[in-house]
Amino acid sequence: MKSIIKKISQGLLLVPVMLFGLSFVTVPAYAANCDPNNLSIDSGADCAQGNDTPDALFGDETSVFTMVTNVLLFLVGAISVIMLIIGGIRYVISGGDQAQVTSAKNTILYAIVGIVIAFLAYAAVNFVTGAFAA
Repeated sequence: MKSIIKKISQGLLLVPVMLFGLSFVTVPAYAANCDPNNLSIDSGADCAQGNDTPDALFGDETSVFTMVTNVLLFLVGAISVIMLIIGGIRYVISGGDQAQVTSAKNTILYAIVGIVIAFLAYAAVNFVTGAFAA
């Protein structure tokens, strides 16, 4: 039974990791204001930047730092929710064994702490990026 739960949890944890890896796949494209005949530095920088590449590091929702932190905080939250579900399953199938019940309760407790930390980190990151953008 433990091996089945372990395989299911590994499979569930693999999905966010794969989605995280695919979120950074981009197709190279030239920017709209790219002029390949102009040999200035500004034109070269415009040609090197893709269409959907953010202009700023901090600030709005499309900035690099905001996008990276949102993806990472989403992963932390998703893993915490998955661990909360796994802890609930472990609690249900513990069969009254005190050691397994305690272990399941600890898993649930740590998952809830992870969710709270993810929310607080999201608030802190938005506060800091808002302070840098102003």
